[in-house]
Amino acid sequence: MKQSLFESRHKAEWEQFALVLDRLERGKEASRIASFPKDYRRLCHHLALARERGYSSFLVDSLQHQVLRGHQQFYRHRSRLGANALGFILADFPRLVRQQWPFVLAAGLMFFASLIGMGLLVYFFPDLIYNLIPADQVSEMQSMYDPVAGHLGRSAERAASEDWVMFGYYIMHNIGIAFQTFASGLLFGLGSAFFLFFNGLTIGAVAGHLTHIGYGQTFWSFVIGHGAFELSAIALSGAAGLQLGWALIAPGRLPRAEALRLAARKSVLLICGVMLFLLIAAFIEAYWSSMTSITPMTKYLVGAALWLLMAAYLLLAGRTRHAPE
Repeated sequence: MKQSLFESRHKAEWEQFALVLDRLERGKEASRIASFPKDYRRLCHHLALARERGYSSFLVDSLQHQVLRGHQQFYRHRSRLGANALGFILADFPRLVRQQWPFVLAAGLMFFASLIGMGLLVYFFPDLIYNLIPADQVSEMQSMYDPVAGHLGRSAERAASEDWVMFGYYIMHNIGIAFQTFASGLLFGLGSAFFLFFNGLTIGAVAGHLTHIGYGQTFWSFVIGHGAFELSAIALSGAAGLQLGWALIAPGRLPRAEALRLAARKSVLLICGVMLFLLIAAFIEAYWSSMTSITPMTKYLVGAALWLLMAAYLLLAGRTRHAPE
């Protein structure tokens, strides 16, 4: 192919790429990043063809200059992935939680009200626990928190397991509960509401029973540390599910499919934050909560600090915008 034909065929692409480079170098046009890698690779291909076909040094040098500029922008924007993830954790996620406060409030009331209510009922009326949890599971739960046995939240067969094994177990178990609570929101929100109530009732029943039989210190000193992240994650999973359900119940002027798609974008972002919470909860549960060398008072103080930190993070983080969006 002659150089003149090659230039006329691709000149518009090169000029458009140069404009994109100018904007990127000024920190603009972030929305064009999605197509930028493809455009950059195509320009590299054009440079290789120009060299192979022996086109003029003016054309080769011009394309090479653009390739070098593109290389700098390509790797500069790739490095922003970590910065974007950090920005999501430090600001975007708590801001999203506050934006979705009706669903967060509804999910929190369903979960924590059922937890506290059932805990008090079982504490004052101990036999109620057997209406919710089978006797063999109640017996196993008692053995896990028996102050004499010292398993501290682990069943007897898991008592000697390595911490990293427990870490993986806690992650899989907690993620299963969170995903179940979230995905069941597609049943017009009824599934999420059911699992919020069910998990709240179950956890409350266990807490009330263990406190009633005198295992309270063992139980509470174990759960207070990771509970801030784990329980908050369950409530937020329910909020994400309720948002999906509400999009199906009240789509407004949009078709249900479109309303669900828009709701799913925000719900999925909530679940990303939930996964982070569950990862932190599993780490604390495996490496801190299960430690027997730490006094209960120390665990209570650390647990209270974590609950306050969680509340401050969700209520205050991301309120100051340092750059226009």
